[in-house]
Amino acid sequence: MSSENSSADDVRQVWDVVVVGAGPAGASAAYAAAVAGRRVLLLEKAELPRYKTCGGGIIGPSRDALPPGFELPLKDRVHAVTFSHNGRFTRTRRSKQMLFGLINRPEFDQQLVEHAQKAGAELRTGVTVARVEQHGSAVPDRRTVAVVLQGGETVLARAVVGADGSASRIGAHVGVKLDQVDLGLEAEIPVPETVAEDWRGRVLIDWGPMPGSYGWVFPKGDTLTVGVISARGEGAATKRYLEDFIARLGLAGFEPSVSSGHLTRCRAEDSPLSRGRVLVCGDAAGMLEPWTREGISFALRSGRLAGEWAVRIAEAHDAVDARRQALNYAFAIKAGLGVEMAVGRRMLAVFERRPGLFHAALTGFRPAWRAFKEITQGSTSLGELVRNHPVAQRALTAMDRRPAAPVTPAADGAESEQDAVSS
Repeated sequence: MSSENSSADDVRQVWDVVVVGAGPAGASAAYAAAVAGRRVLLLEKAELPRYKTCGGGIIGPSRDALPPGFELPLKDRVHAVTFSHNGRFTRTRRSKQMLFGLINRPEFDQQLVEHAQKAGAELRTGVTVARVEQHGSAVPDRRTVAVVLQGGETVLARAVVGADGSASRIGAHVGVKLDQVDLGLEAEIPVPETVAEDWRGRVLIDWGPMPGSYGWVFPKGDTLTVGVISARGEGAATKRYLEDFIARLGLAGFEPSVSSGHLTRCRAEDSPLSRGRVLVCGDAAGMLEPWTREGISFALRSGRLAGEWAVRIAEAHDAVDARRQALNYAFAIKAGLGVEMAVGRRMLAVFERRPGLFHAALTGFRPAWRAFKEITQGSTSLGELVRNHPVAQRALTAMDRRPAAPVTPAADGAESEQDAVSS
């Protein structure tokens, strides 16, 4: 076990806020609570830095949620997107302004944790949380939560934030309910400079063969992150899709440095976000965009909110006040991220039935491409787009009702470099 800035008598201390999990959600929560001047302990079961299966796309909302002074460790800046429909009808759209950035999670997560530490949070790595208790002999009073570690050590806190990933123990304590589980498979593939140069500044998004599935290629210097995602229960088909995808791209001859998989879990709309003095955020709460399964921006934003409201819960002198603050946290989540998730569910439902329509819109309909750019750049969100643009709302409703439109194979088989450059 490693320990940074921690002491042997932690068990006798009562921390204002204990955060479980040092990913983007947990680090953001720890930073938000520490910068408010509270005593914060951040617990992480792994040693940092550690690998995480993740595409590593940093869109506008993620950049906006970073701590002041945070310098993104970008591996590439994306100005072009190549879209394909199961390997066909390939077309590239370009933007003068950067669409989004690409990072490797080990570096990114490490920097977030360091910012939380600079704000005053203390970090303990190599520790696994077995359970949390809000009643019983381990809890000295009703204002305290006991975080029980494997091995029996108990850490006491006025408030706890669960940010321990999609298989969260804290989420289980809170009673998080899930209504969408997907399987993501990914390979980190080192490539020669000539191949890397061909991908620099450009990503590929391929709408896949199974309902709701898609694949991606994200360039990161001398390595390509190649992955696919689809609904859980399609494991063999998802693996076959990844293998075919890599072969189709001409990358089958390169040996991956890492091959990994993970399950993404999306919360049900009525899923709780708290229990007593315990909050959940990020993957532990099932917070991600249901259509793209983008989770980093949801982790950063929900983590920050969880940290801010954990401070208020820590200050609550009774269960009624703690409950009030927890409900305010849930309201803040649902009013912002919840709206985006609701629109994402509608988008996924349409995409599952009509992927060709999405492909045709993004590659041939300027307003659709403009909306994609604005969302990735952070000037709007899915929720704002539908709420503030009646045309977008009507288009989504129309797509939900109409039969699938045929895709014109004008650019089939090759990417079209003469497509219009958008500003």
